[in-house]
Amino acid sequence: MQYLTNLFRALDLGSLRDLVFRLISVLLCLTVHEASHGLAAYALGDPTAKSQHRLSLNPLRHIDWFGFAMLAVAGFGWAKPVPVNPNYFKKPKLGMAVTALAGPLSNMVLALVLLVIVRLLYMGGILTQLGLDFLFRATLLSIGLGIFNLIPIPPLDGSKVLFSVLPDKPYQMLMRYERYGMILLLVLVMTGAGGGYLSKLIYAVFTLFCRVVGLTIV
Repeated sequence: MQYLTNLFRALDLGSLRDLVFRLISVLLCLTVHEASHGLAAYALGDPTAKSQHRLSLNPLRHIDWFGFAMLAVAGFGWAKPVPVNPNYFKKPKLGMAVTALAGPLSNMVLALVLLVIVRLLYMGGILTQLGLDFLFRATLLSIGLGIFNLIPIPPLDGSKVLFSVLPDKPYQMLMRYERYGMILLLVLVMTGAGGGYLSKLIYAVFTLFCRVVGLTIV
């Protein structure tokens, strides 16, 4: 019995709680992000995502388990790409840009919704410190996911938005080789290049959103 007592004392329950918070936050933010891609494509006439049940808010429909583990542990990861067929769009490049932009925008909207929940629960006096920690962490992760995906490096969403203004020939060439951009992303993440600027931008957006919903962060 004493052995079990010592074992539980040795566990870092704070770290375990943080891990659980991160995993739940990742599931929430990635699910909203990917489902929004599918909904945007469907609204523009592409039924591909709907036919593969990717308009769902069920996280299991969207999770790439290795990418999920990487995001939870290392802060960099991915979900299963939502299938999009630009041939269904009246204007394929514009349709791809709108579909791509829907993901990051949904994360910003989710962040605002979470902060509104914080404000309402805080005003109602029913928000515990644990609840506050989770909601703030999820908000920061959602903002971070949205901003990171706006970086114009393939295969991130920002590249599809940027490429949409190019003439057809270079656009098709860049889209064909976009998978190689992942190598560049991995190098940037592993070296920490731009990480400081990204963190400052995430906090700046977080602070702005708090002001928008009437939250005071000391």
